[in-house]
Amino acid sequence: MSTSTVRTGLRGELWRRKPVGESANPHGPQLERTIGTFQLTMFGVGATIGTGIFFVLGQAVPEAGPAVIVSFILAGVAAGLAAICYAELASSVPVSGSTYSYAYATLGEVVAMGVAACLLLEYGVSTAAVAVGWSGYLNEAVTNIFGVSLPPSLLAAPFAEGDGATGIINLPAVILVGLCMLLLIRGASESARLNAIMVVIKLAVLLMFVIVALTAFDGSNFTDFAPLGKAAIGTAAGTIFFSFIGLDAVSTAGDEVKDPQRTMPRALIAALIIVIVFYVLVAFAALGTQPWTEFEGQQEAGLAKILEIVTGANVWGTILALGAVISIFSVTLVTLYGQTRILFAMGRDGMLPPVFAKVSPRSGTPVNNTIIVAIIVALLAAFVPLDYLIDVVSIGTLTAFVIVSLGVIILRRREPDLPRGFKVPGYPVTPVLSILACAYILSSLHWITWVVFAGWVLVFLAFYMVYGRKHSVVGKLQRGEITPHEIPTGREH
Repeated sequence: MSTSTVRTGLRGELWRRKPVGESANPHGPQLERTIGTFQLTMFGVGATIGTGIFFVLGQAVPEAGPAVIVSFILAGVAAGLAAICYAELASSVPVSGSTYSYAYATLGEVVAMGVAACLLLEYGVSTAAVAVGWSGYLNEAVTNIFGVSLPPSLLAAPFAEGDGATGIINLPAVILVGLCMLLLIRGASESARLNAIMVVIKLAVLLMFVIVALTAFDGSNFTDFAPLGKAAIGTAAGTIFFSFIGLDAVSTAGDEVKDPQRTMPRALIAALIIVIVFYVLVAFAALGTQPWTEFEGQQEAGLAKILEIVTGANVWGTILALGAVISIFSVTLVTLYGQTRILFAMGRDGMLPPVFAKVSPRSGTPVNNTIIVAIIVALLAAFVPLDYLIDVVSIGTLTAFVIVSLGVIILRRREPDLPRGFKVPGYPVTPVLSILACAYILSSLHWITWVVFAGWVLVFLAFYMVYGRKHSVVGKLQRGEITPHEIPTGREH
């Protein structure tokens, strides 16, 4: 393994980089490459469609009114620009770890750890938030089919923002996380196949919603298009951006994808196109059925309730609720997968304890890692309400997208001859526009979100100074403490 120019002292430790060649052909624990282009595209769609459409509409529409359609497009453009940048880096550094691995190869170790803090917050909280939203649709489906509602005390966290419902524990959310954990432990290829099936079902259900909702379309609902002003469009875009985490999830699969230099860019761009088309179609159809003010309070099972109002019968709402139950299951599965693969990459690099990089010889998956993540996410989903979770995810996602766009510029200058399966069109304008678009949405987020985010990043960097800096595999190689062949394989016996 090349260690490039070795700097000494604290500054050298903080800014050392993982050579790009080593990132593409890592030593240490390895995962099996079993995922193809279609399955990876479905990973991106599966992790994205299901959050923004199935329950964030109820929060975003009251923030911007009918102009929320522009918010979806704005968030989609920002995500699209970033996705193109992801495609280039994914073809250049095709490993697990997503933005963390890209930052490690381009910006340095301390920046990579800061990005890792963003990603772990982004994935952990988003998985919990999606699991929380699942409970509402599950209860809607159970009520319509069996005529019995689940106990309210088992559907909500012990506290809530404003007049929100409270309970003892969000039990369905905990069960969902547990089921996803068991699937991921069985193997990545099994999880990818099941996810692909669930994605096809969810797209069919959403198409059904659009067709039925358009039968009750009323253009007057769009008369006062931006009742809360232009600034509200950016605020709603920040809320919606939470749901574009799925594009990042594609890049966490780098170690398990066949022919990653070609597969990952194709899957990223295909997933982006599918997601934006469905988001805008569903938002447009939903807004045409009722005044924007009526979306307030429809956060739980909102689309199902719209269909029940439109048709006067609960059969269509029941079908959609069942589709949402399947859909949100796939989102939780993929985001939980993404978090475990980022932790796997960090454990392999020595940034976290070796337990996170241990791979089961039977399933070829990081079992211990998956169990630890599932327990933490289940606790969040059980006891923290959705309102507290969404904006924190958006700030992590946006920060990761900015780093990726910046990484493209830096890697083009530093490694101009590096083989790239895909190149960003319109360079350097495209990555700069990506950074500006994400910065605009970031500027609209509430200051409390920034305080929470900054506090978490500082805590994570403190952990790095105490543990990661000393146990870094790159650092040990540079100091001559180990050779590449002495890096543990991480295989359990």
